[in-house]
Amino acid sequence: MHQKVRLPENRLHAVDSHETGVEPFWKTTGLEEMTEQQWESLCDGCGRCCLNKLEDWETGEIAWTNVACKLLDAKNCRCSDYDNRQDRVPDCLGLTPETVRTLSWLPPSCGYRLVAEGRDLYWWHPLVSGDPETVHLAGVSVRGRTVPEEGMEAEDFEDHIVDWPFEPVDA
Repeated sequence: MHQKVRLPENRLHAVDSHETGVEPFWKTTGLEEMTEQQWESLCDGCGRCCLNKLEDWETGEIAWTNVACKLLDAKNCRCSDYDNRQDRVPDCLGLTPETVRTLSWLPPSCGYRLVAEGRDLYWWHPLVSGDPETVHLAGVSVRGRTVPEEGMEAEDFEDHIVDWPFEPVDA
């Protein structure tokens, strides 16, 4: 299992392979070979994976809601208790190279998914832009778009089904 490590802001930098002549790690390193820091930095901080999803038991179809996991910090779009999330939220799935390749509900903009598919990260990804705010400025994150899970009954999640979390994002 990978632990989330926040990169100090002074360690984030925009990557321009044209200037450096060096390809960024996500283009040259397989998911299984990444260091813990590289792996964790693939998370763009959008928070979409922390939205509750409903699955139709008959068809397997996934419906997204705007209901945020109780641990999601809605302002920062990060887990408020990442290290203990799976103890506190038993159905929280830890991402691994294997799960990234098999989970059908990962958002199309997810850095893990993009790299697994051999695609590049979007301009607003913090590893590309050098700024963790660009994911929010680009309108990709869940910031300002969620309702809290606390106090809501699971059967009420159906009233909060939305399409935007799985919509493709413009590069």
